[in-house]
Amino acid sequence: MISENLHKIQQEIQDSCALVSRKASEVRLVAVTKSVDSEKTRKIIEAGVTDCAENRVEKLLEKKQQLADFPEVNWHFIGNLQRRKVKSIINEVDYFHALDSLKLAQEIQKRAAKTIACFVEVNISGEASKQGIAPEDVVSFIEELEPFDKINVIGLMTMAPLASSEAEQLHYFHQLKELQEKIAALHLAHAPCTETSMGMSNDFAVAIQAGATVVRIGTALFQE
Repeated sequence: MISENLHKIQQEIQDSCALVSRKASEVRLVAVTKSVDSEKTRKIIEAGVTDCAENRVEKLLEKKQQLADFPEVNWHFIGNLQRRKVKSIINEVDYFHALDSLKLAQEIQKRAAKTIACFVEVNISGEASKQGIAPEDVVSFIEELEPFDKINVIGLMTMAPLASSEAEQLHYFHQLKELQEKIAALHLAHAPCTETSMGMSNDFAVAIQAGATVVRIGTALFQE
């Protein structure tokens, strides 16, 4: 079932790319494994997915240990990270998708033994319930990260509101893409900002059409 779901998603990624004259190789599929056990995670890796994401520190550490026989896997942390938990997780991940405050950046700088590839989380829709930096504050926030040599801002991350229409999703994702391009054009050494992490099971096709380079998919991969 998992390999069938994966095949279907890969086809949809290809079709979405074709609509806007992009190559499917420009889109990285990250399997969000937070709702499944290590056995199902193992199946998705065996099917060829080399990027897995978790949103809880303990879960990621446990899975990474249980799947240590797959050193090729890139581990992504996609949840909000409490500062007190930074020291136990930051050197275990390859990508961090939710950098949203200077205090968190300071803690990462203090605890990281290597440079961490980070996405700055942007609250593109302005929802009160969502974490992230307001769009108008993103450039100044990224400029303030310059002294932190353990943080490399490779891109921006966002989520469209759950109940939004396709047109609204497209609007929000285009906004993030424009913001990412604006930052990339500044040519900051600490923030190449070439990536956009946006699009989940319900809206990844739209996100790809707006320029997503990373899509985070869980439900659609693992549904029975």
